[in-house]
Amino acid sequence: MAGLLVLIVSQLLYAFAPYRRRDYVLVLILTAIGFGLGQLWDYVGLPALRLGEANVIPALVFALLLQPLADRLPRPWSRPSG
Repeated sequence: MAGLLVLIVSQLLYAFAPYRRRDYVLVLILTAIGFGLGQLWDYVGLPALRLGEANVIPALVFALLLQPLADRLPRPWSRPSG
């Protein structure tokens, strides 16, 4: 369930977030990291709203907070060769 939620949320963030110059792969990675931090939130024992094995509320908050980094991170696959 968490993998499906990561894909859905990353697609929504890529389509509707008001940032420029973003690669979808970076948005997907940052969303997955946000959901991982949501799982860590549950491991620590803090309260959260669960959907399957994913903690939805903390995961969404962390994923949204990480999205501004998408246009600042280096893209090694897009460097010119030469």
